[in-house]
Amino acid sequence: MKQPDYLDKFRPNVGICLFNKRGQVWLGHRVDTDSDYAWQMPQGGMDAGESAQEAAFRELYEETGVKSVHLLTSTPGWLIYEFPENYRNRKKKKWLGQRQKWFAMLFHGDDSEVDLAAHEEQEFSEWRWGDLSEIPDLIIPFKAGVYAELVEAFQPLSDWLRKTNLE
Repeated sequence: MKQPDYLDKFRPNVGICLFNKRGQVWLGHRVDTDSDYAWQMPQGGMDAGESAQEAAFRELYEETGVKSVHLLTSTPGWLIYEFPENYRNRKKKKWLGQRQKWFAMLFHGDDSEVDLAAHEEQEFSEWRWGDLSEIPDLIIPFKAGVYAELVEAFQPLSDWLRKTNLE
């Protein structure tokens, strides 16, 4: 088992798996890359003194403009990934990677609520609804393991929403 001080080397971060009523998830295309792996879900760092849940709602709004959500569930612990060496040296010198707490939320608003410019630092250039299962193939490879864990954790929820069709 990894020692607690090991976790301190990973930046605390939250991620949001935003479901629509049809069981699809919100995917955004990052503005800072032309890579084939430019799609991801909203995520970001936690501010000092902020709980993971507070950070999740803040990050969701900053990156998508969305506020019409219900919290459904979260991962029970941290999901961890390491930065590649060249990425760590270039951007995040202090951290080995990120530890993420993920939140599943249900969007109950209208698609017109999405505002990618809601925050001055725009994260995404475009967005779409997609299938949860496609995410590991769309994300930058060093994050793919975490996204595969998300698929496993949240697929039953996606399946239930598809079956129930809350619309």
